[in-house]
Amino acid sequence: MLFRPELHGTRGAVVSTHWLASTAGMSMYDKGGNAFDAAAAAAFVIQVVEPHLNGPGGDVPILAHRAGSGEADVICGQGPMPRAASVEAFRARGLAVIPGSGLLPAVVPGAFGAWLRLLKEYGVLRLADVLEPAIGYAQHGYPLLPKAAAMIAALAGLFRDEWTESGRTYLRGGVAPRPGERVSNPVLARCYRRIVAEAEAAGRDRENQIDAATRAFYEGFVAEAVDTYLAKAEEIDATGRRNGGLLTGDDMAAWRPGLERPVSADYRGLTVHKPGPWSQGPVFLQQLALLEGFDLAGMGPGSADYMHTVIESAKLAFADREAWYGDPAHGDVPLKELLAPDYTGARRALIGAEASGTLRPGAPGGRTPWLPPVLDGEAAPARPEWLGELEHGIPAVIKLTAAKGDTCCVTATDAAGNMVVATPSGGWLKSSPVVPGLGFPLGTRGQMASLAEGHNNALAPGKRPRTTLSPTLVLREGRPYLAFGTPGGDQQDQWTLGFFLHHVEFGMSPQAAIEARTFHTDHVPTSFTPRQFRPRAVVAERGCDPEAVAELRRRGHEVELAEDYSLSKVCATGLTRDGLVLGAASPRGAQAYAVAG
Repeated sequence: MLFRPELHGTRGAVVSTHWLASTAGMSMYDKGGNAFDAAAAAAFVIQVVEPHLNGPGGDVPILAHRAGSGEADVICGQGPMPRAASVEAFRARGLAVIPGSGLLPAVVPGAFGAWLRLLKEYGVLRLADVLEPAIGYAQHGYPLLPKAAAMIAALAGLFRDEWTESGRTYLRGGVAPRPGERVSNPVLARCYRRIVAEAEAAGRDRENQIDAATRAFYEGFVAEAVDTYLAKAEEIDATGRRNGGLLTGDDMAAWRPGLERPVSADYRGLTVHKPGPWSQGPVFLQQLALLEGFDLAGMGPGSADYMHTVIESAKLAFADREAWYGDPAHGDVPLKELLAPDYTGARRALIGAEASGTLRPGAPGGRTPWLPPVLDGEAAPARPEWLGELEHGIPAVIKLTAAKGDTCCVTATDAAGNMVVATPSGGWLKSSPVVPGLGFPLGTRGQMASLAEGHNNALAPGKRPRTTLSPTLVLREGRPYLAFGTPGGDQQDQWTLGFFLHHVEFGMSPQAAIEARTFHTDHVPTSFTPRQFRPRAVVAERGCDPEAVAELRRRGHEVELAEDYSLSKVCATGLTRDGLVLGAASPRGAQAYAVAG
């Protein structure tokens, strides 16, 4: 029995991690918009109603399939490090790692520009139409999510005493708002309205309007506000000290979101598309390549053999992530070799009957793997308590969650065959102080870069830090099939893999596959500060088969049981063979919702 119905419609579907965003996206179809307009509208609303997980100053990878094209594109909304950012600049401050909060780890905001690029290249509606729901919620208010309220409460002292612009934005009379309380962000609403006004001043042509909006953000008043603030500000951060930032208005003016080819692989007659190795996306494909050599269907869903095989494959793929992934424009990322059948076969042979306790990257093309040191820095309890929250770069209240990362997801498909999926993140309220006059903070994705010089993910000026963000788009014979993603930081490409395997290998409907019990391994170092490494660790929902869990422990896995239905929030849209759109949303957290019509 399913917790949620799988929805089908004849016009379009939108699924996101917030019900208000899903309904806002669906309203674009009523205005004559397509799936790309719907996804953008939903994403702009999510920037307002999930401020604890993302914002306009954050980042996003977007996968898009235009009906009839037979292929997919990637819009890279991951902004690079500032030109003043270097290993030496951080070492000179006495830092061994890039802090997970504050001004120092700020990168060029990529999310807003990426959604504008999607609208320009693929959408049909005017920017004013697409931004209208977000402006309305920012101006008139929305019900505050419990996790957002918990984060604001945990940081209230910081916002009152240090990050005072954040206090003006998120506190009410110096007090944290209650869960469910109606809150607004009129400063952000003014920012959005000014962008729309500058767009419409460029004339009636929608593409010219979007170009003008892009300039307003990256060269105009938004960039000027960021530049003015960071030129003088020194704010307390995860180090416990006050530090200025490195980002400038010139850094923003020099960047625009790129349009790229995805990394792709075939699996069981389906073509799976992922963003490049500046994300962790290719680990999904590496896992599929490893697993294709096993009879997963014969093992049965939820069995010890199945879970063990998936876990051990994940360890190998993610070890390669640690050794090899990074911005391919700044290093030798051997993706072709990592996905080659001979390499995969040799790696598959490493999977034995017992749990591996070591991190084992491969040597693609004879290269020597190099794992940067994991400075496992679980700190002693901090005083004040909010400093302990800043030391952890994830968008969560540490004492209230077992999750190691979180983000958002938006996906949309229309009856014409347009399909899009994205995982917006970054620029959350815990990341950095709100920029005066804008109503949103900057993103701190720089924390994911390494200070190990020479590594593919080493920090460098103008380089994209490797991100965990990883949506997935699947075509069948060149036609749209499924687009999906989930919050979850490092776990994204394990939780979505489980969904995909339950659907493809075991024949479950997308909704049933989403609701199937979930597990992951924490064996691989985390991408957020403080980076940590827990060999053999497996986290499984309590509803997993007790006999399978016992057998995993016998094989050497250190299994921890999480609350049932607590891991992942997979969102999926797709197109059936008879042309119906489908939408499926996870019931976990009672927050993600599908809408179809």
